[in-house]
This record gives sequence, structure tokens and C-alpha cells, in this order.
Amino acid sequence: MERPAPKGVDPAKPNAARIYNYLLGGKDNYEADRVVAKRMLSIALDNRTVAWFSREFLTGSAKLAAEAGIRQFVDIGSGIPTSPSVHEAITAVDPDMRLAAIDYDPVVFAHTNAMYNGVPGVTTMLGDFRDPDDIIARLPAEAGIDLSQPVAILLVGVLHFILEHECPAAVMARFHEVMAPGSYVAFTHGATESDETWVTQTVTDTVGSTAQFVFRSRADVAAIFTGFDLLDPGIAPIQHWLGDDLPETRMVVTGGIGRKL
Repeated sequence: MERPAPKGVDPAKPNAARIYNYLLGGKDNYEADRVVAKRMLSIALDNRTVAWFSREFLTGSAKLAAEAGIRQFVDIGSGIPTSPSVHEAITAVDPDMRLAAIDYDPVVFAHTNAMYNGVPGVTTMLGDFRDPDDIIARLPAEAGIDLSQPVAILLVGVLHFILEHECPAAVMARFHEVMAPGSYVAFTHGATESDETWVTQTVTDTVGSTAQFVFRSRADVAAIFTGFDLLDPGIAPIQHWLGDDLPETRMVVTGGIGRKL
């Protein structure tokens, strides 16, 4: 039996975090989320593989930044907590880390709060990538994040839900402005080179919902991160970041890691 939705949450509309949760095998989702996820899988069964690749890229990029000396992390669009988590990845490098786990969805916030309640160095926040000034203003007082020092901003599974009129490049430019030199950003994005049938079905299924998808080319994604020095292999399918022998998928998700010089 499904639990009642929290106040303010419409379980009849699909939600990106809950769809992703279903694809990862989680139980924190509703029928509307499962319908969309199952339609995705009916076209491209390897979407579960893509979800796993995305999780590995997220934790791997966080670990890379931690090994480079970053000690404070801002995970925007953190999603419903799943192990392995960002917190697990970075504290394996150094237990003394600060993490702000930010999401705009009340369901995600409730789950993240429950998971990290009492965990030193972790702060959960309700916040929206599309309102960077709100996040920037709250990070120091609420999460102890000092933006005068290098930080890693994680944007995995976020940008393909930011529509053109919401100006993702301008939002990212605002974050870039306040990030100290030596900071990192890691990101993923649904690519236009994905299977055409899958793209059409996904856009149709999610239009008008908080999970509405927009696909962008590698050049378009690169333009969002103007001012960052992109690490090799640049903006590439996320499995290319993980290994040399991983399969291609019908849904292509590109990823990249950038550093502010």
C-alpha cells in the first residue's frame, strides 16, 4: 500500500527524482512515476543501466574532487538518497567534509532529512537550481559552506529538466561568479544523440510535469559551462568516464567535470 503523499505533492504527476528512484530499484515513487518509467523501459530497457551509470558518475566525480583537495560539496538536485551516496564517497577520502544536499522536491527533502539526521557535516536544504541567489545566500549560514574557499557543485540529473526560458547558462554563470578558483563542477545532461523514438516518447510523457525533459547537444551543454576548464574526456557519454568496456545505450547521457581556474 502506498504511503500518502506529503502536503503540497501531487502524486498524479510524474517527478524526476521519483522516476530515477524507481529505475534504481527504489520504493519511494508513485504510480504516475512508475508509468513513465515503464514506458521508458519498454522503448529502451537499458535505461536502468543509464541510471546506474549516472549514480557511478556522481559518486566518482565527488571522489575525484575530494582527492583533489575539495572539502565542501553542494549537491543540487540531490535526489532520494541511495547507496552508494555522495556522502559515502567523499568521507571515504576524508571524514571531515561538509555537504549541502539540496533539492526542490518536498518528498526528496523528507527522505534526505531522515537519512542524514544527526550526521555531522551534512545539511539538507530545500532549494532550486533556478534560484541561485537563494542558494548562494543560504549556504554559509545553513550549511557552513564558505564560498571564498574551493567548493564542488554537483549537478547530476538536473540540467535536462531546466527549460530554455529558465536560462540554465545564466544560472550557471551566477554560480561561477561566486565560486573560488580551484572549485569544481560535475554535471550530466540528456543528449540529442539519444534514440529518436526514446526522445519523442520521453518528451511526450513528461510535458507539463516537473519531470519535463529537454535534450541538448554537446555544444549547447558546453555553452552552459563557459568559464570552466573541462577535464578530459570533455563532455562525453557518462560510461566513457567510468571505463573502456561499458556498453553504449539508446538513451545517451553526457557528463563532464569542470574546474574554475
